[in-house]
Amino acid sequence: MELKDFYIDTHKWIVDNWVRYSFGLLVLIVGLWFIKFLRSRLRNRMLQRQVHSSLQPFLLSLTITSLYILLIISVINILGFQLTIFTTIIGAFSVAAGLALSGTFQNFAGGVLILLLKPFEVDDSIIAQGQDGKVVSIQIFYTVLITADNKQVIIPNGKLFNEVIVNVTREGKRRLDFEIKIAYANDLDKVKAIINEAIASNHDLLTEPAARVGIISMEIDSVRITINVWVEPSNFLTAKIALQEKIFKDFSANGVAFPKAG
Repeated sequence: MELKDFYIDTHKWIVDNWVRYSFGLLVLIVGLWFIKFLRSRLRNRMLQRQVHSSLQPFLLSLTITSLYILLIISVINILGFQLTIFTTIIGAFSVAAGLALSGTFQNFAGGVLILLLKPFEVDDSIIAQGQDGKVVSIQIFYTVLITADNKQVIIPNGKLFNEVIVNVTREGKRRLDFEIKIAYANDLDKVKAIINEAIASNHDLLTEPAARVGIISMEIDSVRITINVWVEPSNFLTAKIALQEKIFKDFSANGVAFPKAG
């Protein structure tokens, strides 16, 4: 009698649920095929759009993993299982993880935005977070700079993206500015001629845009001369040192007087 009841109950369960379970199996098979197909299409599309190589694996993994989770939840719903407890556990875990990893998520989001929006790229020279250097690596969580004195600086992407970034490479040239104070007794035309000759003799300086030399302000004891020249970003410091030394030597050789110290 018990075996007969078991057979009847089993037969009734199969009759009542075979459509739902068959549909769930069909959704699982089609979903797995679609995710596999989408993976190859996404990989090809990112290569065509030249998405940064550091970002490609992450975006592909995030997209495919999300689709797998969505597929599993959909199949479970079709089969009629309750997800209330599962949803509660996932929600609690997400909140705890979010609180624990808030700084990490901020750096991650900053890295994704940097790689997508490209305010700077590898080999660009930038000024950010009080640091001035050449970008040698852009990772998901941090960016690595090498400074002019060969120090490696690692900047978290969260702070980097949310602050001012000066990209001195993007425009292809950089203006070099500095000022010199001379005494009123000097012949201005002679001083400007000496400076212009020093500029012309420096091969690290660009001829276009043209250099600019002139009085920027007149003070009680001196005249302040401003010098604006253009250089390649990589030659900035070398050109500045060489030009200032050349001007100083030529001033001394030609008797240009500096203001007396107060």
